[in-house]
Amino acid sequence: MNAESQRLREARDEKADWKKWGPYLSERQWGTVREDYSEGGDAWDYFTHDQARSRAYRWGEDGLAGISDSKQRLCFALALWNGQDPIVKERLFGLTNSEGNHGEDVKEYYFYLDSTPTHSYMKYLYKYPQAAYPYEDLVNTNSRRGKGELEYELIDTGVFDADRYFDVFVEYAKAAPEDVLVKITIANRGLEAATLHVLPTLWFRNRWSWGEGHDKPTLERVERNDAPAVIAAKVASGLAAEADGTRYLYCDGSPALLFTENETNTQRLFGVPSASPFVKDGIDGFVVHARTDAVNPQQIGTKAAAHYVAIVDAGQSWTLRLRLCDVPPAAGSKHVRPMFDRSFDDMMQARRREADEFYASITPSSMTADAADVMRQALAGMMWGKQFYLYDVNRWLDEHGVDPFDPKRRIAQRNDGWHHMYNADIISMPDKWEYPWYAAWDLAFQVIALTMVDPDFGKDQIDLMLREAYMHPNGQIPAYEWNFGDVNPPVHAWATIFTYRLEQARSGKGDVAWLQRSFQKLLLNFTWWVNRKDRSGKNVFEGGFLGLDNIGVFDRSAPLPTGGYLEQADGTAWMALYCQNMMEIATELALKGAGGEEMVLKFTQHFLWIASAMIHVGDEVGMWDEEDGFFYDVLRLPDGQAQRLKVRSMVGLLPLCAATAFEGDLYQRYPEVTRQMKHFFDTRPELIAFIHDPRKPGHADRRLASILDESKLRRVLSTMLDENEFLSLYGIRALSRYHDEHPYVFQVGDHEHRVAYLPAESDSGMFGGNSNWRGPIWMPMNGLIIRALLQYYSYYGNDFTVECPTGSGRHMNLYQVAEELTQRLSAIFLRGNDGKRPVFGGQAKFQDDQYWRDCLQFYEYFHGDNGAGLGANHQTGWTGFIARAMHLFASGSAETWLERTKTS
Repeated sequence: MNAESQRLREARDEKADWKKWGPYLSERQWGTVREDYSEGGDAWDYFTHDQARSRAYRWGEDGLAGISDSKQRLCFALALWNGQDPIVKERLFGLTNSEGNHGEDVKEYYFYLDSTPTHSYMKYLYKYPQAAYPYEDLVNTNSRRGKGELEYELIDTGVFDADRYFDVFVEYAKAAPEDVLVKITIANRGLEAATLHVLPTLWFRNRWSWGEGHDKPTLERVERNDAPAVIAAKVASGLAAEADGTRYLYCDGSPALLFTENETNTQRLFGVPSASPFVKDGIDGFVVHARTDAVNPQQIGTKAAAHYVAIVDAGQSWTLRLRLCDVPPAAGSKHVRPMFDRSFDDMMQARRREADEFYASITPSSMTADAADVMRQALAGMMWGKQFYLYDVNRWLDEHGVDPFDPKRRIAQRNDGWHHMYNADIISMPDKWEYPWYAAWDLAFQVIALTMVDPDFGKDQIDLMLREAYMHPNGQIPAYEWNFGDVNPPVHAWATIFTYRLEQARSGKGDVAWLQRSFQKLLLNFTWWVNRKDRSGKNVFEGGFLGLDNIGVFDRSAPLPTGGYLEQADGTAWMALYCQNMMEIATELALKGAGGEEMVLKFTQHFLWIASAMIHVGDEVGMWDEEDGFFYDVLRLPDGQAQRLKVRSMVGLLPLCAATAFEGDLYQRYPEVTRQMKHFFDTRPELIAFIHDPRKPGHADRRLASILDESKLRRVLSTMLDENEFLSLYGIRALSRYHDEHPYVFQVGDHEHRVAYLPAESDSGMFGGNSNWRGPIWMPMNGLIIRALLQYYSYYGNDFTVECPTGSGRHMNLYQVAEELTQRLSAIFLRGNDGKRPVFGGQAKFQDDQYWRDCLQFYEYFHGDNGAGLGANHQTGWTGFIARAMHLFASGSAETWLERTKTS
């Protein structure tokens, strides 16, 4: 067992808290719902980036390349000043939703280069211009651009011309759970010497200003005659038990130590005298504006920085070292324990080596060096994507004047009805700048990749969403902080059985108790779906936008302009897959003697009702279009008329994804289940008349639960694998390219609703305008398609082949099709024969420069024709799925997959 795996085991067994310190700071706390106390619920404008340096946060902290303890009580991050900027760079800058021509967007270049799952080693890179950061230019130029134009990026401003910038590397290594080594390396990439102020900063999250009875902690200088300089972080006596005592930040050399308070500068923001002369932006005032009275001469406070001034020659580097630990300086004795001797560098090197060993242990030998680096950076991004998320919704609503027990109460702007929620956990975020809040369905996909390196953390994430402090008492899983009551696709059962199967394959034994506990909670959520989203009781479901934002003709989360309602092909397909996942969990529980055999019958029957409803609903207009061989949403009007909205999109491909192959173990062990199943089929033959017959044996006597029978499956695959429709060189598009020349148009009165193929960003403001499902490639949906193809292959085996691409004359079995899709998705990130990576698009700096070309960004979605990255540029969250897909096909074969006992 390698050293990192041993640390994971010690953390799981609670022998050592290796995960206590990690990258748990947000990268944007301003502009979030939690910090919004406006009357109108305008979170972006209520708490802005300009205010962030001066205003104490209520619910969390942000920082540059930062870490904190697991409750975010004590925080550490980097601050920088190039001598030109109007402010110290303490946090990443970006545009708000209204400022960007495609919604909110971070305007910085930073990269998560490495991290182990216990954060025993981490590496981060930030590229800091030497010229003044162009804040106003970015805001003004983007505001003038329309939705049909490209975004104006930081690199377009010319601020990186002639390589006038610093590469700022931050490395962390843990000598012990409470001993964190920090190494900061500044590389001057320019042609002239340049000066940089480097300010490693330590501070306490402000918990004392909100009337909750928290005592105020302190940071203070430790008086010493010898180097290094030391800051002591002391909790108040009443908090000693929760913080485990004093921490010490050792600062190599003899930097000036600057102290202030993490409290709001009310004078600057509101024209009201501040409670203290020392405020949150005091260090900024001292460094940038030379205000010596802005920092506390007593060298005490709740925010402190070590001030280094580095003059770095052209092409050279400068390094500083720090150490955050629980070891106090030895009183009256020099160097009892040297903090920065050779052992510091040896430990840093050892942790790097152990990180290499850990990733080598999970990287298939068949991978190229470039592919292995893509996989590792994707997983590193997911490790850096963890954040301490604090949100006491009941208190937040109370602070908004909303009393749930007052019959005359006012309704809150958002999240009214979620008073039960109390979140205070480490959660995997979609993107810690653009989406610094969990999204429930994103999280389920994130678990698929997280479990590659840390199965325990993956299980914990699923547990969180099903806990009583998260899940609504009615069974709904919270969506995201902008509206917990929005409806996200029900993918948590799939993530649950996947995680269980992975652990089972790795260790030979799955966590049955965890599976059973999760199953009970998932039952509540399944019941919520059935009771709330099946309007007519006919087993066809709604759900609103269901995470696919602007994919529909209308905003599917708003009242329809036509009146009436939509029967959604994707909502119904999600529920069919949900039934299959619950069938599989119930089957596993039954085989392990943990009950569940009756629930197998229940979910089998429910699946058949739903699948049959999708294909055949009597003489009414249904979702399946026999002429087109495709699924569509159905619009049901108030006068009883109905019509299909014939948009060829991911909505119509999702029914293909509702497929699961089952082994025959249960029926052999429980013949009564077989008897009851046969009775149900015999008495309700109409339910299987138009779908795949689940009684029909396939390869290795497997059975298949599928909406599509073989004929319909071939028709849908033919459309999906057509390069003039869905199949791109870089994966499956969310909307068919057919709509490029044939837009779908729906007339409502004088207003035309139009859906056309848009391979890049959205041309509308629907759902904020910062994402687009009308043509780009989305990694999680491709992941579901790959899963489904493997399930079909498990059942049909090698005899079932299709043309791939359609019309090419090349025939593949469905494993090969899944592998082909994975290769196309991987090609987004890999260097091609021309040495370029499609993800970087036309940015020459990223494609050609030695200091940029291997620094990967895992975007939210990708151009449908050329694979360029779009949307949030650090949404490693669900785009990290690429690591799982690459690993799957590099470590197995069609033969091993086909003969496996059972893999989710």
